[in-house]
Amino acid sequence: MTSISAGHATPARRARQARGRVSGAGPGRWAVLAGLVVLAVVMLLPFVIVTLNAVKTPAEYSSGGPLSLPHGIHLDGIVEFWNRVDFGRKLLNSLVISAVVAVLAVVLSVLNAYALGIGRVRGRLWVLVLFLVANTLPQEALAYPLYYIAKAVGLYDSRLAVILIFTVIQAAFGTYLLSAVLGAFPKEIIEAAAIDGASRWRILWGIVVPISRPTLNVLMIFFFIWTWNEFFLPLIFLISNDNQTVPVALGVLQGDKMMDATMSSASALLGIIPAVAFFLIFQRTLTRGVTVGAIK
Repeated sequence: MTSISAGHATPARRARQARGRVSGAGPGRWAVLAGLVVLAVVMLLPFVIVTLNAVKTPAEYSSGGPLSLPHGIHLDGIVEFWNRVDFGRKLLNSLVISAVVAVLAVVLSVLNAYALGIGRVRGRLWVLVLFLVANTLPQEALAYPLYYIAKAVGLYDSRLAVILIFTVIQAAFGTYLLSAVLGAFPKEIIEAAAIDGASRWRILWGIVVPISRPTLNVLMIFFFIWTWNEFFLPLIFLISNDNQTVPVALGVLQGDKMMDATMSSASALLGIIPAVAFFLIFQRTLTRGVTVGAIK
């Protein structure tokens, strides 16, 4: 009876030991949590300082410095900067360029990757190497050829030129990434659809794209953010004030003698808010796409 009762008590004893191990891991979890909190504070501190300085008056900034608290909320610097640079137009330009590039680059990446990953075209490896090399080229090396091409075809100083350039640049990375994803796509599904009479075009848009939608959503979000933050090529190709994007407008005006510290902080705040808002809006989509990719 003793041995039987001891045997019956073994699962309970194991459960208590497991609970002890979980509770013993408490200090480790608290240490990780504390480290994450410190990291979050370090990352958010510049944003908080910029926000505080953006709502100060120039007199408050001069007397208290950048780390002092404002005596009230003053939006004069933000309003003046918005009106001076016509920030609404800059915001619209960045939004249109980034959104169009994100959509076109994903579509082009899907078409290329479908041919390379599922179609298995000849010389697939060399084509992927070509896309990889194109993705690693610095933008400084592309500036002169793209400049002369844009001038020759009459697209210089137009949003269309920037859209075409960044669509190709982003699609090079998207093709390389999606080719590996679609290369592991279940062949049984494609063969079953082909037996049912589905064309390659219908297989792509009716089967491959819906199944790969989480990955495509993540790729589109990255393309949007990367294009939004681009500065070098838009600075070269968008020289007129009406076509400039947000990063270009902020970079050009940083050395303006007519801008004080509060207006500079206001410009930085207005440049940060759209990207942060976009990330917060699509954070769930981004997390879901990464999680689905990890589970698969």
